[in-house]
Amino acid sequence: MLPTPCRPGAVAVLAVLALLSPTPGRAEDGGQKPSANRPAGLVILQERLSHQGPTAIGVYGVEVDPTTPGLRRVKVWEEQLNNVTVRVDTIRCTPTAPMRVSSDGSRFFLRELNPGGPITAGNRLDHQIWWATCFPEQAGKDPAGLEALARQLGYSGQLRESEQILPGRPR
Repeated sequence: MLPTPCRPGAVAVLAVLALLSPTPGRAEDGGQKPSANRPAGLVILQERLSHQGPTAIGVYGVEVDPTTPGLRRVKVWEEQLNNVTVRVDTIRCTPTAPMRVSSDGSRFFLRELNPGGPITAGNRLDHQIWWATCFPEQAGKDPAGLEALARQLGYSGQLRESEQILPGRPR
C-alpha cells in the first residue's frame, strides 16, 4: 500500500503542534527545567511564586574545612523558571562568631549572625542556610523555632547581627 500524500501545510501544523506539546522535565524554551536537574542531597529551604515564575533556594554539598575548626563550605542552589545559579558560601559555625560569607559575583557579603536571636524577613534566608550547613538535621526548619536548641548548643542569642559588603573582583 502506498502512503497517502500529505499537504505541506498539514505537515507544518503537525510539526508545530509536536513542538508545543508539553514534555515532562522540559522548559518552555525546549531546555531542561532546573527542577528536573536538582542535585542529589539538595535540601530546599524556600520555594515561592514570584512575578517571574516559581523560584527555589536550597543547599547541598556541605564540606568541612580540614584546617579551620567550625568552618564549612556549602553550595547554594538558586532556581528560577529557566535558570539556576550555584554559588559556594562559607559558613562559620562557632558559638562566638557565627557568620555567612556569600557573593553575587560582583560583591562579597559578610553577615555576622545571631543563632537563637530574632528572625526577620531580612535575615531568615541567612539563618536557614546557616542551620542547614552547621546542623543538617535542622535543615528546612523555621529558624524562629530553634531558639531553645540554639541555647542548648551554646549560642547566646545575644550577638549583634551585622552585614559588610565588599567589592569583588573586577570583571
